[in-house]
Amino acid sequence: MSRKVWRAIGEYKKKRRTYRFNIEMLADKESHVQERVLSELGSRHRVKRREIDIKTIKEIEPEELTNLELRKLLGVESEV
Repeated sequence: MSRKVWRAIGEYKKKRRTYRFNIEMLADKESHVQERVLSELGSRHRVKRREIDIKTIKEIEPEELTNLELRKLLGVESEV
């Protein structure tokens, strides 16, 4: 399977505040993206999985990436 570029958008609640997130990553399937988002937010911000609400997960083109590390990894951004 070839790896695809995905963007996950959503929000999570912590201490009566709502935080929004926009995460881009490489993965094979949408279910892998969902699991990784839940895992990363839970470990970084100490948020329970039930408090994370993923609104959308969609496949995007490499040219639409905003993450510079992924752009360089995929060869979209040239190092000058």
